[in-house]
Amino acid sequence: MAASTAHRDDNLLEDIKSRLETLNKSERKVAEAILRDPSAATRYSIAALARAANVSEPTVNRFCRGFSATGFPDFKIRLAQSIATGTPYVGQDIEPDDTVAEFANKIMLSTIASLDKARQALDPKAIAIVIDYLIQAKQISFFGMGGSASVAMDAQHKFFRFNIPVSSYDDALMQRMIAAGAGVGDAIVLISYTGRTREAVEIAHLARANGATVIGITNPDSPLAEACTAVLGVTAPEDTEVYMPMSSRIIHLTVIDILATGVTLKRGPDFLEHLKKIKESLRATRFPLN
Repeated sequence: MAASTAHRDDNLLEDIKSRLETLNKSERKVAEAILRDPSAATRYSIAALARAANVSEPTVNRFCRGFSATGFPDFKIRLAQSIATGTPYVGQDIEPDDTVAEFANKIMLSTIASLDKARQALDPKAIAIVIDYLIQAKQISFFGMGGSASVAMDAQHKFFRFNIPVSSYDDALMQRMIAAGAGVGDAIVLISYTGRTREAVEIAHLARANGATVIGITNPDSPLAEACTAVLGVTAPEDTEVYMPMSSRIIHLTVIDILATGVTLKRGPDFLEHLKKIKESLRATRFPLN
C-alpha cells in the first residue's frame, strides 16, 4: 500500500473510510473489521484483529504503518482519539439511552485519548524547570479549587515524603492569605484546568509580588499562565461550562506523578532509602496477602 499522505491529527476513522476503495484486498479486510466496531478494535490485540479480518499479523502491521502509525499500539491510541473526538460511527457524547457498557467505554476511550494528547503537548524543558523550582523550595503549597482541589490534595500526599514542608488548600480566602504571607524561597503551585478563575489569577499575582515562585498547571493560553513564574501547559478536550471535569483531572493527577517522580530522581539514589523507610512504616497496618 502506498504511504499515507494523511496528517496524524486527522480523524483516523474518516481517513480509513475515505481510502477504503484504494486499499488492496487484504488491507481492506482489516479496514472493514475496524469499521464494523471501532470501539471493539481498540481492545483487540494484533492477533485478535488479524483473526477478525481473516488476515495475517504482518498485514495488520503494514495496514497500521500505511496510516502513519509507528505500529499497532500507536494505531490503537489514534483510533481511541478518533472515537473520542466524535465521528459518524461512534459519537463521544453520552446519550440518555446508552447502556452501561456504552457510556463506560466512551468515558474510558475519551480519557485515554486525552492523556495521549496531553503527553504530546507537555514540554520536557518546562517539566525540568518546574522540578528544579520544587527541589529548591523551602516550602510548597498546592492550590486547587473545585475539581482541582482533589489534585492539590493528591500532590500534598505525594510531596510530603520529600522532607519539604508541604500543604494543600482548596479555599480561596486561605489561598489568598498564604500568598500574602509567602516570600522568596516559597513555591506555590496553582492547579486549574481553564486558568480563567479570577481568584486564582489574583492569588498568583499576589504571591509573585511577595517574591514567591508561582507554578501553574493550567491551560497555557490563559490569564493564569501569564501570571505564573513557570507553567506546565495542560489542555484537554473538555467543556467545563457543560460537563463535570473528568479527563482534565486525570491529566493533572498524572502531571503530579511526573513531577513527584522527577523530584525523586533528582534527589539521587541515597534518597530512596528514606522513601523505603516511609513505605515500610505502613506494613503493620495491612493484612498480609494470602
